[in-house]
Amino acid sequence: MPTAIAYAAPSATGDLVPATIERRDVGPHDVLIEIKFAGICHSDIHTVRGDWGPQQYPLVPGHEIAGVVTQVGAEVTKHAVGDRVGVGCMVNSCRDCVNCVKGEEQYCLNGMIGTYGAVDRDGTVTQGGYSSHVVVTEDFVVTIPEGLELDVAAPLLCAGITTYSPLRHWGAGPGKKVAVVGLGGLGHMAVKLAHAMGAEVSVLSQSMKKQEDGLRLGADQYFATSDENTFKDLAGTFDLIINTVSASIDISAYLQLLTLDGALVNVGAPAEPLPVNAFSLIRGRRSFAGSMIGGISETQEMLNFCAEHGLGSEVEVIPASKINDAYERVLASDVRYRFVIDTATLS
Repeated sequence: MPTAIAYAAPSATGDLVPATIERRDVGPHDVLIEIKFAGICHSDIHTVRGDWGPQQYPLVPGHEIAGVVTQVGAEVTKHAVGDRVGVGCMVNSCRDCVNCVKGEEQYCLNGMIGTYGAVDRDGTVTQGGYSSHVVVTEDFVVTIPEGLELDVAAPLLCAGITTYSPLRHWGAGPGKKVAVVGLGGLGHMAVKLAHAMGAEVSVLSQSMKKQEDGLRLGADQYFATSDENTFKDLAGTFDLIINTVSASIDISAYLQLLTLDGALVNVGAPAEPLPVNAFSLIRGRRSFAGSMIGGISETQEMLNFCAEHGLGSEVEVIPASKINDAYERVLASDVRYRFVIDTATLS
Protein backbone atom coordinates (compact mmCIF):
# COMPACT_ATOMS: atom_id res chain seq x y z
CA MET A 1 0.00 0.00 0.00
CA PRO A 2 1.68 3.26 -1.11
CA THR A 3 2.11 6.12 1.34
CA ALA A 4 1.93 9.82 0.59
CA ILE A 5 3.18 12.96 2.26
CA ALA A 6 0.32 15.37 2.92
CA TYR A 7 -1.09 18.29 4.86
CA ALA A 8 -4.12 17.32 6.94
CA ALA A 9 -6.70 19.03 9.13
CA PRO A 10 -6.61 17.33 12.57
CA SER A 11 -9.93 18.87 13.61
CA ALA A 12 -12.48 21.50 12.62
CA THR A 13 -10.58 24.16 14.54
CA GLY A 14 -6.90 23.24 14.26
CA ASP A 15 -4.39 24.35 11.63
CA LEU A 16 -3.49 21.93 8.88
CA VAL A 17 -0.30 20.04 9.71
CA PRO A 18 2.15 17.72 7.91
CA ALA A 19 1.01 14.11 7.82
CA THR A 20 1.65 10.77 6.18
CA ILE A 21 -1.32 8.95 4.69
CA GLU A 22 -1.88 5.59 3.05
CA ARG A 23 -3.20 5.29 -0.48
CA ARG A 24 -4.83 2.11 -1.72
CA ASP A 25 -2.87 -0.32 -3.84
CA VAL A 26 -3.09 0.33 -7.57
CA GLY A 27 -5.90 -1.89 -8.84
CA PRO A 28 -6.41 -3.09 -12.42
CA HIS A 29 -8.30 0.07 -13.43
CA ASP A 30 -6.40 2.55 -11.23
CA VAL A 31 -3.71 5.10 -11.94
CA LEU A 32 -1.13 6.39 -9.46
CA ILE A 33 -0.58 10.12 -9.89
CA GLU A 34 2.36 12.11 -8.61
CA ILE A 35 0.66 15.39 -7.73
CA LYS A 36 2.55 18.48 -8.87
CA PHE A 37 0.08 21.22 -7.94
CA ALA A 38 -3.11 21.41 -5.86
CA GLY A 39 -5.44 24.39 -5.81
CA ILE A 40 -7.00 25.77 -2.64
CA CYS A 41 -10.77 26.14 -3.00
CA HIS A 42 -13.10 27.96 -0.60
CA SER A 43 -14.92 24.61 -0.37
CA ASP A 44 -11.83 23.15 1.29
CA ILE A 45 -12.16 25.67 4.10
CA HIS A 46 -15.91 25.14 4.49
CA THR A 47 -15.41 21.38 4.64
CA VAL A 48 -12.48 21.11 7.04
CA ARG A 49 -14.09 23.62 9.41
CA GLY A 50 -17.34 21.66 9.50
CA ASP A 51 -19.49 24.37 7.89
CA TRP A 52 -21.20 21.78 5.70
CA GLY A 53 -21.49 19.09 8.34
CA PRO A 54 -19.28 16.95 10.59
CA GLN A 55 -16.16 15.37 9.11
CA GLN A 56 -13.91 12.45 9.91
CA TYR A 57 -10.45 13.67 10.90
CA PRO A 58 -7.63 13.80 10.07
CA LEU A 59 -8.80 15.09 6.70
CA VAL A 60 -6.64 15.94 3.70
CA PRO A 61 -8.53 18.44 1.51
CA GLY A 62 -7.93 19.42 -2.10
CA HIS A 63 -9.92 18.70 -5.26
CA GLU A 64 -8.00 20.72 -7.83
CA ILE A 65 -5.25 18.26 -8.67
CA ALA A 66 -2.72 18.39 -11.51
CA GLY A 67 0.08 15.89 -11.87
CA VAL A 68 1.76 13.11 -13.81
CA VAL A 69 0.87 9.42 -14.03
CA THR A 70 3.61 7.25 -12.50
CA GLN A 71 1.90 3.83 -12.51
CA VAL A 72 -1.13 2.26 -14.17
CA GLY A 73 -3.15 -0.87 -13.45
CA ALA A 74 -2.98 -3.88 -15.74
CA GLU A 75 -6.30 -3.09 -17.47
CA VAL A 76 -5.98 0.69 -17.78
CA THR A 77 -6.52 1.94 -21.35
CA LYS A 78 -7.19 5.68 -20.96
CA HIS A 79 -3.90 6.86 -19.45
CA ALA A 80 -0.23 5.91 -19.56
CA VAL A 81 2.84 6.52 -17.43
CA GLY A 82 4.08 10.05 -18.06
CA ASP A 83 0.68 11.49 -19.00
CA ARG A 84 -0.22 14.94 -17.66
CA VAL A 85 -3.52 14.48 -15.86
CA GLY A 86 -5.99 16.06 -13.50
CA VAL A 87 -8.49 15.04 -10.84
CA GLY A 88 -11.36 17.25 -9.79
CA CYS A 89 -14.10 17.13 -7.18
CA MET A 90 -15.10 13.49 -7.56
CA VAL A 91 -13.28 10.20 -7.80
CA ASN A 92 -16.13 7.73 -8.27
CA SER A 93 -19.88 7.22 -8.67
CA CYS A 94 -22.28 4.30 -9.00
CA ARG A 95 -21.84 4.27 -12.82
CA ASP A 96 -25.30 2.67 -13.18
CA CYS A 97 -27.98 5.29 -12.47
CA VAL A 98 -29.60 7.28 -15.25
CA ASN A 99 -27.48 10.36 -14.53
CA CYS A 100 -24.21 8.45 -14.54
CA VAL A 101 -25.14 6.72 -17.79
CA LYS A 102 -25.80 10.17 -19.33
CA GLY A 103 -22.31 11.31 -18.33
CA GLU A 104 -23.58 13.48 -15.48
CA GLU A 105 -21.72 11.61 -12.75
CA GLN A 106 -21.70 14.69 -10.53
CA TYR A 107 -25.45 14.19 -10.09
CA CYS A 108 -25.22 10.45 -9.37
CA LEU A 109 -28.51 9.41 -7.80
CA ASN A 110 -26.64 7.21 -5.37
CA GLY A 111 -24.22 9.97 -4.46
CA MET A 112 -21.00 10.78 -6.28
CA ILE A 113 -17.82 10.07 -4.30
CA GLY A 114 -16.02 13.28 -3.41
CA THR A 115 -12.25 13.52 -3.74
CA TYR A 116 -11.92 13.95 0.01
CA GLY A 117 -14.07 13.34 3.07
CA ALA A 118 -16.28 10.77 1.34
CA VAL A 119 -16.69 7.02 1.73
CA ASP A 120 -15.51 5.32 -1.45
CA ARG A 121 -17.06 2.17 -2.83
CA ASP A 122 -14.41 0.06 -1.10
CA GLY A 123 -15.34 1.55 2.28
CA THR A 124 -12.28 3.77 2.68
CA VAL A 125 -12.51 7.51 3.37
CA THR A 126 -11.13 9.55 0.48
CA GLN A 127 -8.26 11.96 1.05
CA GLY A 128 -7.54 14.85 -1.27
CA GLY A 129 -4.86 16.64 -3.19
CA TYR A 130 -2.79 18.44 -0.56
CA SER A 131 -0.63 15.38 -0.99
CA SER A 132 2.30 13.96 -2.92
CA HIS A 133 0.37 11.11 -4.58
CA VAL A 134 -3.15 9.88 -5.17
CA VAL A 135 -4.66 6.68 -6.59
CA VAL A 136 -7.79 7.17 -8.71
CA THR A 137 -9.79 4.94 -11.02
CA GLU A 138 -8.98 5.80 -14.65
CA ASP A 139 -12.56 6.83 -15.48
CA PHE A 140 -12.32 9.83 -13.14
CA VAL A 141 -8.96 11.09 -14.38
CA VAL A 142 -8.83 13.68 -17.17
CA THR A 143 -6.05 14.63 -19.56
CA ILE A 144 -4.46 18.07 -19.25
CA PRO A 145 -3.68 19.29 -22.77
CA GLU A 146 -0.13 20.34 -23.58
CA GLY A 147 -1.28 23.94 -24.06
CA LEU A 148 -1.88 24.32 -20.31
CA GLU A 149 0.79 24.56 -17.62
CA LEU A 150 0.00 22.35 -14.65
CA ASP A 151 -0.08 25.15 -12.06
CA VAL A 152 -2.70 27.23 -13.91
CA ALA A 153 -4.59 24.09 -14.92
CA ALA A 154 -5.11 22.78 -11.37
CA PRO A 155 -7.89 25.25 -10.41
CA LEU A 156 -9.72 24.47 -13.64
CA LEU A 157 -10.64 21.09 -12.13
CA CYS A 158 -13.06 22.91 -9.81
CA ALA A 159 -13.26 26.64 -10.48
CA GLY A 160 -13.10 26.12 -14.23
CA ILE A 161 -15.67 23.37 -14.60
CA THR A 162 -17.98 24.84 -11.93
CA THR A 163 -18.42 27.93 -14.10
CA TYR A 164 -18.05 26.33 -17.54
CA SER A 165 -20.88 23.86 -16.95
CA PRO A 166 -23.68 26.39 -16.27
CA LEU A 167 -22.40 28.75 -18.95
CA ARG A 168 -22.68 25.93 -21.48
CA HIS A 169 -25.97 24.58 -20.11
CA TRP A 170 -27.72 27.97 -20.18
CA GLY A 171 -26.33 28.89 -23.57
CA ALA A 172 -23.79 31.65 -22.97
CA GLY A 173 -22.53 32.85 -26.33
CA PRO A 174 -22.85 35.55 -28.98
CA GLY A 175 -25.89 37.75 -28.46
CA LYS A 176 -26.24 36.81 -24.78
CA LYS A 177 -25.65 39.17 -21.88
CA VAL A 178 -24.02 37.41 -18.93
CA ALA A 179 -23.38 38.88 -15.49
CA VAL A 180 -20.93 37.36 -13.01
CA VAL A 181 -21.53 38.10 -9.35
CA GLY A 182 -18.21 38.25 -7.51
CA LEU A 183 -14.70 38.34 -8.94
CA GLY A 184 -12.89 35.68 -6.93
CA GLY A 185 -11.63 32.18 -7.63
CA LEU A 186 -14.83 31.14 -9.41
CA GLY A 187 -15.79 34.55 -10.73
CA HIS A 188 -12.56 35.29 -12.55
CA MET A 189 -12.87 32.00 -14.46
CA ALA A 190 -16.54 32.70 -15.25
CA VAL A 191 -15.50 36.02 -16.80
CA LYS A 192 -12.73 34.43 -18.86
CA LEU A 193 -14.92 31.58 -20.07
CA ALA A 194 -18.03 33.64 -20.86
CA HIS A 195 -15.89 36.09 -22.83
CA ALA A 196 -14.23 33.26 -24.77
CA MET A 197 -17.69 31.85 -25.56
CA GLY A 198 -18.61 35.16 -27.19
CA ALA A 199 -21.05 36.57 -24.62
CA GLU A 200 -21.20 40.19 -23.50
CA VAL A 201 -19.90 40.00 -19.93
CA SER A 202 -20.51 42.23 -16.92
CA VAL A 203 -19.09 41.89 -13.42
CA LEU A 204 -21.26 42.69 -10.41
CA SER A 205 -18.98 43.24 -7.43
CA GLN A 206 -19.39 44.96 -4.08
CA SER A 207 -16.96 47.70 -5.02
CA MET A 208 -14.97 48.94 -7.99
CA LYS A 209 -11.58 47.96 -6.57
CA LYS A 210 -11.13 45.05 -8.98
CA GLN A 211 -12.47 46.87 -12.04
CA GLU A 212 -9.12 46.94 -13.82
CA ASP A 213 -8.72 43.19 -13.31
CA GLY A 214 -12.26 42.47 -14.44
CA LEU A 215 -11.81 44.33 -17.71
CA ARG A 216 -8.41 42.70 -18.28
CA LEU A 217 -9.92 39.25 -17.77
CA GLY A 218 -12.56 39.87 -20.43
CA ALA A 219 -15.46 41.79 -18.88
CA ASP A 220 -17.11 44.42 -21.05
CA GLN A 221 -18.57 46.27 -18.08
CA TYR A 222 -18.07 46.40 -14.33
CA PHE A 223 -20.59 47.57 -11.72
CA ALA A 224 -20.57 48.06 -7.95
CA THR A 225 -23.52 46.46 -6.19
CA SER A 226 -22.97 48.80 -3.23
CA ASP A 227 -24.25 51.58 -5.50
CA GLU A 228 -28.05 51.53 -5.22
CA ASN A 229 -28.34 52.91 -8.77
CA THR A 230 -26.80 49.70 -10.14
CA PHE A 231 -29.98 47.70 -9.48
CA LYS A 232 -32.16 50.44 -10.96
CA ASP A 233 -30.06 51.01 -14.07
CA LEU A 234 -29.57 47.33 -14.87
CA ALA A 235 -33.13 46.08 -14.27
CA GLY A 236 -34.16 43.60 -16.97
CA THR A 237 -30.70 43.51 -18.57
CA PHE A 238 -29.18 40.04 -18.34
CA ASP A 239 -30.03 36.72 -19.94
CA LEU A 240 -27.90 34.83 -17.44
CA ILE A 241 -26.41 35.66 -14.05
CA ILE A 242 -23.78 33.37 -12.51
CA ASN A 243 -23.60 33.93 -8.75
CA THR A 244 -20.18 32.78 -7.56
CA VAL A 245 -20.10 34.15 -4.02
CA SER A 246 -20.19 31.86 -0.99
CA ALA A 247 -22.10 34.33 1.16
CA SER A 248 -25.71 35.30 1.59
CA ILE A 249 -26.91 37.94 -0.89
CA ASP A 250 -30.33 39.39 -1.72
CA ILE A 251 -31.29 36.94 -4.46
CA SER A 252 -34.60 38.68 -5.13
CA ALA A 253 -32.79 41.92 -5.93
CA TYR A 254 -30.53 40.16 -8.41
CA LEU A 255 -33.47 38.39 -10.04
CA GLN A 256 -34.81 41.81 -11.03
CA LEU A 257 -31.76 42.23 -13.27
CA LEU A 258 -32.85 39.35 -15.53
CA THR A 259 -34.61 39.61 -18.84
CA LEU A 260 -37.80 37.71 -19.61
CA ASP A 261 -36.97 34.00 -19.23
CA GLY A 262 -33.56 34.85 -17.76
CA ALA A 263 -31.85 32.59 -15.24
CA LEU A 264 -29.84 33.26 -12.11
CA VAL A 265 -27.61 30.27 -11.40
CA ASN A 266 -25.99 29.75 -8.03
CA VAL A 267 -22.59 28.07 -8.03
CA GLY A 268 -21.37 29.56 -4.75
CA ALA A 269 -22.45 27.53 -1.74
CA PRO A 270 -23.06 29.62 1.35
CA ALA A 271 -23.81 27.82 4.59
CA GLU A 272 -26.93 29.97 5.11
CA PRO A 273 -30.24 29.59 3.21
CA LEU A 274 -30.95 32.03 0.36
CA PRO A 275 -34.60 33.18 0.66
CA VAL A 276 -36.39 34.21 -2.52
CA ASN A 277 -39.48 36.37 -3.03
CA ALA A 278 -41.73 34.36 -5.37
CA PHE A 279 -42.85 37.50 -7.20
CA SER A 280 -39.24 38.05 -8.29
CA LEU A 281 -39.59 34.83 -10.27
CA ILE A 282 -43.20 35.16 -11.40
CA ARG A 283 -42.78 38.64 -12.86
CA GLY A 284 -40.66 37.80 -15.85
CA ARG A 285 -40.87 34.01 -15.93
CA ARG A 286 -37.43 33.99 -14.41
CA SER A 287 -35.53 30.99 -13.06
CA PHE A 288 -33.42 30.61 -9.95
CA ALA A 289 -31.23 27.55 -10.39
CA GLY A 290 -28.15 25.83 -9.08
CA SER A 291 -25.28 24.02 -10.71
CA MET A 292 -22.43 21.84 -9.49
CA ILE A 293 -19.35 20.78 -11.40
CA GLY A 294 -19.61 19.01 -14.74
CA GLY A 295 -19.33 15.34 -15.57
CA ILE A 296 -16.03 13.79 -16.60
CA SER A 297 -16.70 14.21 -20.32
CA GLU A 298 -17.65 17.87 -19.88
CA THR A 299 -14.60 18.46 -17.67
CA GLN A 300 -12.37 17.18 -20.47
CA GLU A 301 -14.28 19.38 -22.91
CA MET A 302 -13.62 22.37 -20.63
CA LEU A 303 -9.89 21.65 -20.43
CA ASN A 304 -9.68 21.35 -24.21
CA PHE A 305 -11.59 24.63 -24.57
CA CYS A 306 -9.23 26.37 -22.16
CA ALA A 307 -6.17 25.06 -23.98
CA GLU A 308 -7.61 26.16 -27.33
CA HIS A 309 -8.29 29.69 -26.03
CA GLY A 310 -5.21 30.02 -23.83
CA LEU A 311 -7.21 30.19 -20.61
CA GLY A 312 -5.70 29.27 -17.27
CA SER A 313 -6.49 30.34 -13.76
CA GLU A 314 -4.74 33.39 -12.30
CA VAL A 315 -2.66 31.78 -9.57
CA GLU A 316 -0.36 32.52 -6.67
CA VAL A 317 1.82 29.47 -6.14
CA ILE A 318 2.68 28.86 -2.49
CA PRO A 319 4.73 26.36 -0.47
CA ALA A 320 2.84 23.93 1.73
CA SER A 321 4.02 25.81 4.82
CA LYS A 322 1.80 28.73 3.78
CA ILE A 323 -1.46 26.75 3.55
CA ASN A 324 -2.88 28.04 6.83
CA ASP A 325 -1.96 31.62 5.93
CA ALA A 326 -3.63 31.10 2.56
CA TYR A 327 -6.85 29.98 4.26
CA GLU A 328 -7.01 33.22 6.21
CA ARG A 329 -6.27 35.23 3.09
CA VAL A 330 -9.05 33.43 1.17
CA LEU A 331 -11.49 34.33 3.91
CA ALA A 332 -10.30 37.95 3.69
CA SER A 333 -10.63 37.92 -0.14
CA ASP A 334 -6.89 38.58 -0.32
CA VAL A 335 -5.98 36.45 -3.33
CA ARG A 336 -5.99 37.09 -7.06
CA TYR A 337 -7.36 34.64 -7.79
CA ARG A 338 -6.40 31.14 -6.69
CA PHE A 339 -3.78 29.78 -4.37
CA VAL A 340 -2.00 26.74 -5.73
CA ILE A 341 0.22 24.54 -3.58
CA ASP A 342 3.54 23.44 -5.05
CA THR A 343 3.46 19.89 -3.71
CA ALA A 344 7.24 19.54 -4.11
CA THR A 345 7.37 21.60 -0.89
CA LEU A 346 5.35 19.08 1.16
CA SER A 347 8.51 17.37 2.35
